Amino acid sequence: MNSGTPADPIGRLPVAAIFDDLKTALGRHPSTVLVAPPGAGKTTAVPLVLLNEGWLSGRRMLLLAPRRLAARAAAHRMADLLDQRVGRTVGYRVRMESRVGPETRIEVITEGVLTRMLQHDPSLAGVGLVIFDEFHERSLDADLGLALCRDIQGVLNEDLRLLVMSATLDPAAVTALLGDAPLIRCKGRTFPVETRHVDRPPSRPVERAVAGVIRQSAAADEGNLLVFLPGAPEIRRVARLLDDGRLPKEWMVAPLYGSLPRNLQDAAIAPPPAGRHKIVLATAIAETSLTIEQIRVVVDSGLQRAPRFDPVSGMTRLVTLPVSQASADQRRGRAGRLEPGICYRLWHEAAHHALVPYNRPEILDSDLTGLALELAVWGLDAPDALGWLDGPPAAAFSLARRLLLDLGGLDEGGKITVHGRLMADLPLHPRLAHMILAAREMDMGVTACEMAAILSERDPLHFTGRERDADLRLRLDALQALKAGRPFRHQGCQVDRSAMHHLIKVSAVLEKQSAPHRNSNVPPEPGRLLAWAYPDRIARQRPGRPGRFLLTSGRGAFFDTPEPLSACDFLVAAHLDGDRREARIFMAAAIDKEHLMDQFAHRMRWRETVSWDDRRKAVSADRQLVLGALTLETEPLGTPAPEAVLAAMIAGIRSAGIAILPWTRRLRVWQARVMLLRSIQAEGGPWPDISDTALEATLEDWLAPYLSGMKRLKDLGAADFSNAIRNRLSWKQQRRMQALAPTHIRVPSGSRLPVDYSEPIPVLAVRIQEMFGSAATPAIANGRMPVMLHLLSPAGRPAQITRDLAGFWHNGYPEVKKELKGRYPRHAWPEDPLGSTPTSRARPRKSN
Repeated sequence: MNSGTPADPIGRLPVAAIFDDLKTALGRHPSTVLVAPPGAGKTTAVPLVLLNEGWLSGRRMLLLAPRRLAARAAAHRMADLLDQRVGRTVGYRVRMESRVGPETRIEVITEGVLTRMLQHDPSLAGVGLVIFDEFHERSLDADLGLALCRDIQGVLNEDLRLLVMSATLDPAAVTALLGDAPLIRCKGRTFPVETRHVDRPPSRPVERAVAGVIRQSAAADEGNLLVFLPGAPEIRRVARLLDDGRLPKEWMVAPLYGSLPRNLQDAAIAPPPAGRHKIVLATAIAETSLTIEQIRVVVDSGLQRAPRFDPVSGMTRLVTLPVSQASADQRRGRAGRLEPGICYRLWHEAAHHALVPYNRPEILDSDLTGLALELAVWGLDAPDALGWLDGPPAAAFSLARRLLLDLGGLDEGGKITVHGRLMADLPLHPRLAHMILAAREMDMGVTACEMAAILSERDPLHFTGRERDADLRLRLDALQALKAGRPFRHQGCQVDRSAMHHLIKVSAVLEKQSAPHRNSNVPPEPGRLLAWAYPDRIARQRPGRPGRFLLTSGRGAFFDTPEPLSACDFLVAAHLDGDRREARIFMAAAIDKEHLMDQFAHRMRWRETVSWDDRRKAVSADRQLVLGALTLETEPLGTPAPEAVLAAMIAGIRSAGIAILPWTRRLRVWQARVMLLRSIQAEGGPWPDISDTALEATLEDWLAPYLSGMKRLKDLGAADFSNAIRNRLSWKQQRRMQALAPTHIRVPSGSRLPVDYSEPIPVLAVRIQEMFGSAATPAIANGRMPVMLHLLSPAGRPAQITRDLAGFWHNGYPEVKKELKGRYPRHAWPEDPLGSTPTSRARPRKSN
């Protein structure tokens, strides 16, 4: 076969039916959208068919794949169709790996690689076509790449064409973004797939439910299985469940996820050996852009794992979510590529319609620090200048730019710095890139590259039982031991050697790209290096609470099990679960306080703190050396500002509540009298609101003048407090109040009795005999408000409660008399109380 000439198999693919329409569309329009179902052949056939089009003029084309595994597989498939080796006409570039040559016309690249190519050559010189495959996944890098390509299309690269391809894309928004681009649909040719819903009880773990369906299908000999699970932990658990001897020997289990060694990934994709059947346990990596040979049965857990960035905490957490309808359809289609198939769905049929139609674009839920850095390199300080299907959320983008300023990637004006450009050149998150660049100046660049590899790839250490160790130094020691050919052993820990070899490769690439100085003879300190990457995650142990920490950002963090690092005074947390209130720490490194203070001296500041000490009921005044939310040193403040002391006193009283002040019973009665006059709008008003709530809200107005010079609550005497609160009334109101709301009322017997103002209606407690001869109920407020009479027995117990004394004499007294006369015969119980003389004695005195 001649170079660049497609093989006959391409003509038999379903996508072949639209080749002519596609060529015409791209010949007439700079952008086109192609929607073709899974298995149509678009990923491998379309680039080969377009290779010799006249408008391409011998230039290269870039095919974007969502993952490294998919990129390598697509390149190998196209090279096989051309009967060539990879790196000749067809090559690929992925993170940390490249196989292209001078003859390469088709480069299959991951989406992040496109951004790097654009930043180094904004015109994409020599490139005539960029194909965005599986664009429905809406990765952040794909959205950015499309926005940047549109920015140069027709300007820096006049003849650049863009082709957006997908199986389940809703094309309306994309065609509009691309200037009403032509839309081409391919019907495809898939075999029917029988869908079987298996309603999993919520209480049953998804791994056990999946393993049960796998065994059922294998026993029925329905064919090779592709099983979709949310992540690698679930894959490992299902693999353990299947490794119980119950599967027939001809069945083999093959895991498939992104961080798996390449040889194991290739084994999962390849057809099973003769006489064997295969069960592929995969993440969403197998949904698109990847052909897995000889699959007839799909088992869909209905779950996926996605990152969710929280601008409030500044951290990303992985969440497990139900799949979208589009993803479920993609997964189902994998069973019908070669022959009729079966799809088991582990959710009720009725629940399928409740699934969201499409996955959320990654740009809406991601850490945007890398995006903000790329836009700054591009010359933009805001994303609005580019066209987006979904623009970056303002809060997350603003947070990203603040972090870049903190890392030195942006200057105070928001423009890219030389340091920022160097950060962008490294294929890492800006945090880790900054760490490597800072470490070079400390002669610890090699160690920083090793740490960046560990932090950006999967954990190479596995722990047995309940053993855990989040210490980054442990991983670093294991990696350095393997590089030096030394054994590494740690109790309860197993080393994943394939993962370690991958880390060695990654760190070597980083060393080559960052050109660090060799490490000095000073032993490297992981905590110091990690602090450059995560200045907002430097943590100090909470006093008396091992394992619980406060971060410089103000957030909390903790170890969920006892750890060697739990007792550290200071550490830097790299991997957290992103919980808003308190995040769980998965990987961290200890840091020495002295080194921390030296390293971040430029960020520390002395802060004078004058605050209320609730334990001492006094004002505390300190000078504190702070780094973010952390207090590193404290010393007494000799002469705090008087206004600060007064504010602290007020704040302390307010936080403790108004009851903390030196109230007396007499003052409480006075308060109640004023509040009564206010409630009835008595003459002499308006009467002020001196309820506890109002007093607490207005402490600055009435109490502050009496607190001047005071630092302790006990300095405020009862007399000062009484004066402060009584002065809420004018002099005239204070005189008037005694007449309107007297503390005592004189009753017919001549006794002067206290009035109880604690109830909404004031209460006067008086013995029945003291009210003889009177039909009028005593009243206050110039007679406007009769009091509530508690008429007492000789023993002082209420015998009747009334506000109608005359009515009591006529209606209630006969019964009360009958009941009490037998108990208290020495007391007067006249038949006519209104005609009798009131008395405070047992019997009235006899007249002479």
